[in-house]
Amino acid sequence: MLATEINISGYYVLEKLYDSSRTLVYRAVREHDQQPVVIKLLKNPHPSFSELLQFRNQYRIAKNINFPGIIQTYSLEPYKNGLFLVMEDMGGISLNKYFTNIENITSQNNILSSRLTKVFLEEFLLIAISLCDTLDALYHHKIIHKDIKPANILINPQTKQIKLIDFSIASLLNREIQNLTNPSVLEGTLGYISPEQTGRMNRGIDYRTDFYSLGVTFYELLTGELPFQSNDAMELLHCHIAKNPPEISKPHPNPLLVKERGQEEQEIPQVLEDIVMKLMAKNAEDRYQSALGLKHDLEICLKQLQETGAIKYFKIAQRDVCERFIIPEKLYGRETEVQELLAAFDRASKDKSELKLVAGFSGIGKTAIINEVHKPIVKQNGYFIRGKFDQFNRNSPLDACVQAFRDLMGQLLGETDAQLSIWKSKILTVLGDNAQVIVDVIP
Repeated sequence: MLATEINISGYYVLEKLYDSSRTLVYRAVREHDQQPVVIKLLKNPHPSFSELLQFRNQYRIAKNINFPGIIQTYSLEPYKNGLFLVMEDMGGISLNKYFTNIENITSQNNILSSRLTKVFLEEFLLIAISLCDTLDALYHHKIIHKDIKPANILINPQTKQIKLIDFSIASLLNREIQNLTNPSVLEGTLGYISPEQTGRMNRGIDYRTDFYSLGVTFYELLTGELPFQSNDAMELLHCHIAKNPPEISKPHPNPLLVKERGQEEQEIPQVLEDIVMKLMAKNAEDRYQSALGLKHDLEICLKQLQETGAIKYFKIAQRDVCERFIIPEKLYGRETEVQELLAAFDRASKDKSELKLVAGFSGIGKTAIINEVHKPIVKQNGYFIRGKFDQFNRNSPLDACVQAFRDLMGQLLGETDAQLSIWKSKILTVLGDNAQVIVDVIP
């Protein structure tokens, strides 16, 4: 079916593949050489600078990776007020769509679950092993993807080739810090986001953040559902930060099983649960430290399954060795101070206002201590704001207070219109005639 809604010079647009809030993806043919391609363009007719920057970032990163498990990017071209990406068309569909299609086929053919168990696990393990190779390639290119999920993993239904797509928020830094922002503007997908990506863990982001998202992806493929589900963004962030996901070794309804009355649900081997739970550890140092260590364990599972038809338990992560020297970011020797802050927050959350000042020389870790209260604030659905009296900015009175409340305004502006209206009413009620004075200092 010809897509008449869009006309791009030099390309025959065939069909729309994907339509999100920010982008459109089409299947097309390049005119000058009849090459099948996929075109991705911005939905906004007047894209912002950050949207254009993300597109250029995606092109720059993907263009420099020559690896079979990563989608090839051909060119970045202008289109009206924006840009569009031209990528290879490998005839793939997303992993979630692929498993939905298999579910429909098995339902139509009445395949028994006893026969399906080995088929499904073998299919899953082959996909998982292929993804390990891709993550290892990203590691050696010093790239953090930051948005691993089934929708960003393509599979060709005939050849079973796997490719990773969408590097729009990927990073070329070995490590970065996620600033505290409203959940609605966080980079990544909330259902798959790692604890440190939330900006509420007092931890930096490195390549191991992709391992957490991969663990969530594995969990979803094995069980047919996400480990944490909520319509409330803050509750979802709290789940990723502080809650353990439900066990997966117990029987679960799987998307590959025929959903008929009386049919038994599939039981996932214990060792696969251990692998997934290690990937989804809250602290990065407790996860797998290398994609090849993960691959080794998955290959043992696949070998056992192919030889004996079952996966027996074994101790995982025996070949998991990190090539880099990474010091854990755990806070040492500040347990008393952290507990004092947490106790103060607990009292304040019960409508007992309290002021705490943290003093000390520069560089002794005041900020690190204060950031430790991120997690309980998320649990209480609160806002974390902070200000710092800078030794080089002493000529500005109450500068730390201004910093803190500017931070609060930034977070509030990311809320819904209804929530913003409630805050507006509260602020005006408290400030009254002095509101303009505050607005002049904190716009």
